[in-house]
Amino acid sequence: MSDDPPGSAPGRPVRRLADATVASVAAGEVITRPADVAVELVENALDAGASRVDIDVAGDGTELLRVRDDGRGMRRSDAELAVERHTTSKLEPGGSVDTAGTLGFRGEALASIATVADLELVTNDGGPRGTRVVAAGGPGADRVEAAGRGRGTTVTVRDLFAGTPARRASLSTSRTEFTRVSDAISRYALARPDVSLSLAHDGSEVFSTPGTVEYADAVLGVYDREVASRATGFSAARGVDDGSADTGPSEVTLRGALVQPSITRARRDHVYVDVGGRPVRNTRLRRAVVEGYGDLLPDGREPVAVVSVSVPEGWADHNVHPRKREVRLRAPGVVADAVESAVADALSTADRRRSEDLAMDLDNAVEPVSPGDTAFADAAFVGQFRGLYLLCAFEDDLLVVDQHAAHERINYERLREAVGGDTPTAPVDPPASVSLSPAQYAAAEAHRSELADLGYDVDPFGDATVRVRSVPAPLSRPAAPGSVRDAIDALGRDETPDDGRDDLLKDLACHPSLKAGDDLTDAEAETLIDRLGACENPYNCPHGRPTVLTVAEETLVRGFGRRTTRLE
Repeated sequence: MSDDPPGSAPGRPVRRLADATVASVAAGEVITRPADVAVELVENALDAGASRVDIDVAGDGTELLRVRDDGRGMRRSDAELAVERHTTSKLEPGGSVDTAGTLGFRGEALASIATVADLELVTNDGGPRGTRVVAAGGPGADRVEAAGRGRGTTVTVRDLFAGTPARRASLSTSRTEFTRVSDAISRYALARPDVSLSLAHDGSEVFSTPGTVEYADAVLGVYDREVASRATGFSAARGVDDGSADTGPSEVTLRGALVQPSITRARRDHVYVDVGGRPVRNTRLRRAVVEGYGDLLPDGREPVAVVSVSVPEGWADHNVHPRKREVRLRAPGVVADAVESAVADALSTADRRRSEDLAMDLDNAVEPVSPGDTAFADAAFVGQFRGLYLLCAFEDDLLVVDQHAAHERINYERLREAVGGDTPTAPVDPPASVSLSPAQYAAAEAHRSELADLGYDVDPFGDATVRVRSVPAPLSRPAAPGSVRDAIDALGRDETPDDGRDDLLKDLACHPSLKAGDDLTDAEAETLIDRLGACENPYNCPHGRPTVLTVAEETLVRGFGRRTTRLE
């Protein structure tokens, strides 16, 4: 695991960073959990030009975490220096971290890990013998000796945080910590489809990608055949201009895989974005991907997508966060527009009509109903419009009820009450097999009791698959077995069980709710409106959208050019 970037000349020596360069680094490396160790070691392997990276984890990763690669490796003198602080081969003398083209550049990863764990590095740059370096308790080598190994590097980390019991005590459960490791490795597997990555946990393979360069093949390794079969690879280039006279027009290139909107998730966690090969959590770029899907996505659902963004030199600064998980972009709006445009074009088909903005002053004509404006008991149902909206007359106004949002609110409040006791369930006969991502599978095992409390009876079925035997059935409308994925995501992402449970209830409320095009009888519509009016908060769905809009009679008077209302 040399610190050299892919494509650079082999044998670049490890050097100490100049004092000025050290001073320009955003902050020192901070190792707070096993996932941090995994990320640093995988980035080193990728920077070394590895075509294969294997990660082995025991338990939660504090006992043992090992990363093996077939990269360029290091000679003895470089290996000994690499475990000291502020030493790297990734910057030439006088080079700036602002222009570093590698995932790592601070020269602190191995030294920081050695400060909180026992670290063993075995490496070979292709010579007749390799080198073993042992470091523990702080930066610097404790022992250096010859070792047998082929070209590449293996780093083994044991007893993480053994000398800092407070930090170890702050970790979550073993399965939750491993879920974080799995999630982190998945992001690199999707960002680098040209590299074969594998993850094993307690001796069993969790997932592996083939390294074929095809994004769809990486999606197959991380997800399942159903998701991968609906993944479409794409590549695009967009001309961009940040308005600077110094740089002028340039180009943003994009590649990745977009899963068709027939497969969605409840959360945006499955939208993966990387900039320059580094996975980042950038809200603006993620939103641009979703907006590229436009009206193809069902209401309240998020896509599964992998988008790799390459920006002009100097447009991305990764030196803004100790863990390099954030990126500062020059002209972020310009880059986001390029992402949205490329995704939209990749998803478009010959028979898809592009939506146009309506030339109507809807913002002024239609206002959300506030709690003091109406009592639904006095509203008279008029009819249903396009299988989507219920129209009601109320005093001098026209009320428009979104039947799906209204039913979501009703289901959510009833589910919330039911969870205090027994959640209504329905058996799945025969049991349904649901494929999960490796991170979801680990989370399903960690939260099995919470899933049972919410109405899901699931059994591990091997190969990242669970067998669903029962599902929640609010208002006697059983949720789809596949909704267990959203339940797992909700429980696996939130900091507290209560938060996870509430988000889960919001997602569950959506699955059995009325959908677009569901016809209702007058009696059913009136019952829905009555039940909505009885809710604690009848004016918004669980996700915050309005359930009811009001069109004032004055709006109709103006629209039709009348002089007065009916009553004047």
